[in-house]
Amino acid sequence: MLVVNRFVVTGDDTDFRTRAGAALAALGARPGYVRGRLGRAYDEPGQWMLITEWESVGAYRRALSAYDVKVNATPLLAQAQDEASAFEILGEAGPGGPVTYTESDLARS
Repeated sequence: MLVVNRFVVTGDDTDFRTRAGAALAALGARPGYVRGRLGRAYDEPGQWMLITEWESVGAYRRALSAYDVKVNATPLLAQAQDEASAFEILGEAGPGGPVTYTESDLARS
């Protein structure tokens, strides 16, 4: 499961970077966390993304209820652009490898 939160940061981004680092650390300490990244657009340096990967949607939702996440990540996540942020991974490919597909969890409902 992939979570993509996009942000618009104007002016000095020092505070944003600090808060995003604290959010990644808090999320990274939760069970089911796979990895996280913070990125900035090359062509529009005020556009940022916080990307986290989780073992399941349940692991991500449980992580959001943890105290440390509520203190260190939720205030930042509340400032993300209002758009879809949680995605199920349905296809992937390694370097030079074939694309493999997974059935949607939504199809099983």
